[in-house]
Amino acid sequence: MREHVCPWWGGYFIDNKLRRLIHNPEKILGPYVQPGARVMDFGCGMGLFSIAMARLVGPQGKVIAVDLQQKMLDVLARRAAKAGVADRIIPRRSEKESLGFIEPVDFALAFYSAHEVPDLRRLLGEIHACLRARGKFLVVEPKGHVGPKEFSAMLSEAEGIGFRVQQGPRVALSRAAVLEKFCGS
Repeated sequence: MREHVCPWWGGYFIDNKLRRLIHNPEKILGPYVQPGARVMDFGCGMGLFSIAMARLVGPQGKVIAVDLQQKMLDVLARRAAKAGVADRIIPRRSEKESLGFIEPVDFALAFYSAHEVPDLRRLLGEIHACLRARGKFLVVEPKGHVGPKEFSAMLSEAEGIGFRVQQGPRVALSRAAVLEKFCGS
């Protein structure tokens, strides 16, 4: 994987009305995020998916929104407050080489972010450690940055850690897979 982090100001180009039409968060996440769940959005940026997840988990659920850049988390906090879901979102600033925490979640998302991590194996292991038994991790990567061989290698790495690869949803301009935390037979 390559190490390249989207600059914080780039979030304004990524999170916009056109993007929501192409990558409708509720449609993509609806099958995986349940009311009352505790979920994680890794590489949350300015909150395109975190805010949608907060709506889906409802008042009893929580979203752990993780990003390396504090400015992204600051914008997310303002947007979440405006959307009326700030009380459901727990912002967490990750470390450059690690999540920096382990907290139990039912579902995790890495949308266009895993390819930016310098140590993919470590990230996959930390997310695996956070997921509850049979928890699911949706990985979505842009076709323009992650080729088929690179995505296949990512999935092989995940299987080596203990994930079971499942068919992912069809996401425009993307490669996607659902990884389930395998807990034996």
